Amino acid sequence: MNQHVKTIIIWACIFVALIVVIKLFSDSGQKTVEALVQSDFYSAVEDGKIEKVTITGDSFGYQLEGSFKNASDSDFSAYVVKDEKLIEMLREHGVQVEAKEPRDGTVLVSILSWAPILLFIGIWIFFMRQMQSGGNKAMSFGKSRAKLLTPQGKKITFKDVAGCDEAKQELAEVIDFLRDPQRFQRLGGKIPKGVLLVGPPGTGKTLLARAIAGEANAPFFSISGSDFVEMFVGVGASRVRDLFEQGKKNAPCIIFVDEIDAVGRHRGAGLGGGHDEREQTLNQLLVEMDGFESNDGVILIAATNRPDVLDPALLRPGRFDRRVVVAKPDVRGREEILRVHIKDIPLGEVDLSVIARGTPGFSGADLANLVNEAALYAARTDKKRVTQDDFEIAKDKVLMGVERRSMLISEKERRNTAYHEAGHALVAILEDEADPLHKVTIIPRGMALGLTQQLPIEDQYTQTREYLNAMLSVMMGGRVAEEIFMGHMTTGAGNDIERATDIARRMVCEWGMSEKLGPLNFGQGGDQIFLGREITQHKDYSEETAILIDSEVRRIVKSAHARATGLIEENKDVLKRLAENLLIREVLDAHEIQMLIDGDELPPLPPIAPVEDESTPDPDLGGTEKEGKEGPDPLLGGAAPQPG
Repeated sequence: MNQHVKTIIIWACIFVALIVVIKLFSDSGQKTVEALVQSDFYSAVEDGKIEKVTITGDSFGYQLEGSFKNASDSDFSAYVVKDEKLIEMLREHGVQVEAKEPRDGTVLVSILSWAPILLFIGIWIFFMRQMQSGGNKAMSFGKSRAKLLTPQGKKITFKDVAGCDEAKQELAEVIDFLRDPQRFQRLGGKIPKGVLLVGPPGTGKTLLARAIAGEANAPFFSISGSDFVEMFVGVGASRVRDLFEQGKKNAPCIIFVDEIDAVGRHRGAGLGGGHDEREQTLNQLLVEMDGFESNDGVILIAATNRPDVLDPALLRPGRFDRRVVVAKPDVRGREEILRVHIKDIPLGEVDLSVIARGTPGFSGADLANLVNEAALYAARTDKKRVTQDDFEIAKDKVLMGVERRSMLISEKERRNTAYHEAGHALVAILEDEADPLHKVTIIPRGMALGLTQQLPIEDQYTQTREYLNAMLSVMMGGRVAEEIFMGHMTTGAGNDIERATDIARRMVCEWGMSEKLGPLNFGQGGDQIFLGREITQHKDYSEETAILIDSEVRRIVKSAHARATGLIEENKDVLKRLAENLLIREVLDAHEIQMLIDGDELPPLPPIAPVEDESTPDPDLGGTEKEGKEGPDPLLGGAAPQPG
């Protein structure tokens, strides 16, 4: 039976019981009432037995209530037809007569008279329900906050998930087991007790869980890892127990715990010792998943982007039998994800394969944001359909940030930025191992005064030393161009230098790409040790090795600087031509840059239409800039804003 129907029936029974109790209380303590017919009433009046009568009239007769002269007799009630002589007869026999207006809604009047008691009973029932139910209600700290998804709320299925076929296959097998367990049990297979979804943020772990809820005919409980831990001792463990008790009552069922690293972190790794609230919650979770008592039919699915911090006891088979990796999609997966997100968007001429190839490293969330930004831009420009140009503008906005044309920049800084970005672009073109150049702009975007965008031809999962050296040369190209053409150094290369130093240090310390140090790993500065109130840094290598590491990092970066200097010195005229065209056009794509390198002239710019209303906002300025967002790394070499 539906839960809502059960609730309605229970409240109806409670209401009927209250009416019966009210009726019993209202009738208690009163004399019994004798019902007289009309002839017996007249006879009693004539015999002088009636002392008092209360008359209530209606359109047909009189309702009479009264008492006898003999106190031992019961009261009486009678109904007589309208008779004009009735009042005279009563007065002749000395009967006290009282008249009342007709009463309507007797039951309603009784209920209203008992309204204070009903209100008190209602408040009592409310607090009792608060004490017995979960959520944020009073006196229910130990109850689980898991939400049970109903069939009406299961709207997402596996058809709405793309770009992770292997993960879908693993999870579809769990659904098939719930639907037809005999198919697997006949060969001795057992249902997995737990499935851990692992992957970077935005790859669709929670979306997969919602799809499981939509596909499964079994009950589906959803809860976040942070919902277990409270400031009160023992609350987390109590909520874990209550969650699995609910699961046992609804078995076979699925329990989904999002961001399980909030409660499943490695025990003993922090300062709290082994008895803090979070670790006790984890202990209870371990016992419930695979302890002395079995939880057959309860499947736990958890999601995290930090599997490295989880406790080993939580990850072992018997608790999480499967670890499903939800990685960032490849080019085919990105195209499928785009097709899912454009279902409700009117499209013009759009080639999704081109957009998919131009968005390497994008996660599912990034692609959803890209489609949304394209639709918003098309709406701001009063288009009826979203076109390829809208997607390109949205891609530039997601990758490089929103354009800040209103930013006032002096001509000197603008020229410095043009030569800086031209240096990046020229080295990117001339370095064979570097990613292909996509676009260069000196329009301020995000936190940068200018940007050089590179996009790889295909998805890359590993990088060679030659590729990394080419990347470092491209980063140094901006600083070298400033030194050669502007005759000074600025802070615009700060981000390039920071990133180049980080890559060079990882080449030496993590990837074993230094000939002097060899294929050894030296970590990222060692471990932190807490001594009293001080935090000291422990290094797993000697001071001599640290000096050698610093010298190798310096050598790699300076070597990249020298290569960039050589390339720019040999092509000064080309770089000058790039910079001067950037000052005029502000944006150059890869085709235009190649034309300038080949010595060809660019086509003239189209005439600028006259501005009718200066207050009309530029559509390029719309949207909300998300500063500091770490999105896909398109290898951007940008000029940072000048201080002051």
